Amino acid sequence: MKKFITLFLFYLLFIGTTIPQVNSDKFDLGKMWTFEHAPVDYFRQIYGFMPDAEWLNDVKLSALRFGNGCSASFISEDGLVMTNHHCGRGYVTSITKPGEDFSITGFWAETLLDERPVPGLWVDQLINTIDVTKEVQGAIEAGKTNTDKTKLKNDKIKEIETGYKNETGMQCSVITFYNGGMYMLYCYKRYNDVRLVFSPENNIAHFGGDPDNFTFPRYGLDVAYFRVYENGQPYKTTNYFKWSSNGAEVGEPLFVIGNPGSTERLKTYAQLEFARDYQIPQRLEGLNFMAGFLEKYINESPEKHRRYQDAYLGAANSQKVFKGQMKALNDPVMMARKKDFENHIRTIVNSKPELKSKYGNIWDEIAAGCGDYAKIFNELSGYEGGGRYTSRYFATARTIFKNKMEDKPVKDSLINTQYNNLDAEYNKVLLGFDCESILSHIGNSAAVKNVFGGKTADKMVSFILENSLTASREGALKLAAMSKEELLKSGDPLIKFLSESKLRFDELSAKQKEYQARIDVNAQMLGRIIFDIYGTTIPPDATLTLRISDGEIKTYEYNGTIAQPFTTFFGLYERYFGHLKKSPWVVPERWKNPPPEFKLETPFNLVTTNDIIGGNS
Repeated sequence: MKKFITLFLFYLLFIGTTIPQVNSDKFDLGKMWTFEHAPVDYFRQIYGFMPDAEWLNDVKLSALRFGNGCSASFISEDGLVMTNHHCGRGYVTSITKPGEDFSITGFWAETLLDERPVPGLWVDQLINTIDVTKEVQGAIEAGKTNTDKTKLKNDKIKEIETGYKNETGMQCSVITFYNGGMYMLYCYKRYNDVRLVFSPENNIAHFGGDPDNFTFPRYGLDVAYFRVYENGQPYKTTNYFKWSSNGAEVGEPLFVIGNPGSTERLKTYAQLEFARDYQIPQRLEGLNFMAGFLEKYINESPEKHRRYQDAYLGAANSQKVFKGQMKALNDPVMMARKKDFENHIRTIVNSKPELKSKYGNIWDEIAAGCGDYAKIFNELSGYEGGGRYTSRYFATARTIFKNKMEDKPVKDSLINTQYNNLDAEYNKVLLGFDCESILSHIGNSAAVKNVFGGKTADKMVSFILENSLTASREGALKLAAMSKEELLKSGDPLIKFLSESKLRFDELSAKQKEYQARIDVNAQMLGRIIFDIYGTTIPPDATLTLRISDGEIKTYEYNGTIAQPFTTFFGLYERYFGHLKKSPWVVPERWKNPPPEFKLETPFNLVTTNDIIGGNS
């Protein structure tokens, strides 16, 4: 019988800098199998279970992709959908009416009429997969330069996706597997009428907060229920996960069905060094700022807490992910395993003259591309201010400037959307991060000196808010209405900064595209080699597409003891009292005195060996 298991595990490819003598393993690349190439013989050999095509299809159709980044499943014939609370939390907040606060009270619909529609939420069901490898690889091979190859690949992918979408009416995407060793077209049926059925209070769903996040034992009731409707009625389906009266047992095989977001296990040693030294530190710089700022900001008032608590939890969640990745990227044993795998592939290529002549330089080419990119990475980042965490003011100025330089209009509706419900206090802090980022990365550039002189970040913020039209809706609308010539003569400090830095920014952006194309094209060739050697006996990297991962419930040693395979509500209350009822180990009011019939021994979290990552939630 199929089981729906809620798991809180991460599989990381740990790497480091010092290289001891260790050997790589086939499953260093994980066990996130695609359904079209599920290793049924391997399942039989390891677990004594050999799923047939009917079982695999039923499981595939029972699974869903929830919104933009999570997994879910049908769990009843009436379209009931189960996912994680943290996946639905933002949608729950979006449908809260005045006077309600579901983060404190939770929500449950007593009848179908009480189920609340969630505008903008959809779930996707994978219906069909088609191998389009020959078409895409053929387009790539027709290109003469790296840039040509990248453009031809993208054009072919767009052509395939558009053609199948028009033909089938489904959501169709070409998915790159094995860095380009295989291309598959995935077509989904999309359900747009999704309604909230149940969501617990935040304190019980996120019990233990960030300290208990991504750890085990775990006591959060991280679950939410929605329902899919079609033609105004609950959707009827024959494909859904059925509940087990006894639950999972230690030692039995478990299959996790979901959409793991992104892994980079096929990347070269040089690419992972580049991620360690440049990409992840930059990402952590923004996350550390955002998590630290919001942790304090949401506690300044109930309104700030209501408005920004989801953003804070998301930032803290991502911060912990990337801290873990940095730890992994500095683990010498795992780096050695990565190097051993790479050397194994290189030995095979170099042992065959026809392969060596065509593919022998791939690793050096990728390393050279990463090296060139590294030289401009920090400067290029500086011209983009706070990046993902930029202020509304800087983002609006960039949008207006970019459109005007490309002779495109800026619609009033776009500006109005940007300034609706603007939190000036919040955006002032983000503007400060913009300015700090600019100074730390390009503080000596001519653009910064000409526009801001020797001002500190705080002085830059004051100067911008006093002199930039983007500081208000009316000013931003006025700026957007200007002609290109008027804009450049406006004297607005943000526009002036963007104008004076445009030449250098464009130069660096062109170089970045060139370097990235060099990396990507060679990574695609490497993917083809690996695929030719191993085929589908190893799974591709995660791509937010449906996978089946095998494993079992298993304990492990930690802190000098053995982890329990399951957690129960007894443990939740022990942690609540043991932490003296202090945040984040607090329970909602109605949980403080559970009724006698509530079975505290009920297991609700567990630990397994399944290979999953963010997106599987």
